[in-house]
Amino acid sequence: MALTLDDDGHLADADQWSESLARRFAMDAGVVLGDDHWRVIRIVRSFHAATGLAPSMRPLVRLLRDAGARDLASSIALLRLFPESPAACVAKIAGLPRPDKCL
Repeated sequence: MALTLDDDGHLADADQWSESLARRFAMDAGVVLGDDHWRVIRIVRSFHAATGLAPSMRPLVRLLRDAGARDLASSIALLRLFPESPAACVAKIAGLPRPDKCL
């Protein structure tokens, strides 16, 4: 099945996502996925499944804190994991649309 991407290069259909696709998107972004990356991705995918939203930066930090990932719940920690625009990078790797209000 061919992937359908939106204008920002994110998956148009989150149901097409897989962990192998996440690794491919991560490699394209220069990110090597480790345990902390997967924690963030799983939390964000769960949030999206419940709300239909991909969180921008401030809501992402709050979401991680509320989900018990306090060690990752800061812009500095997220920048170390997902360089440049963490919320957009996480969303893309997680197979979600680009967050609103995201650079």
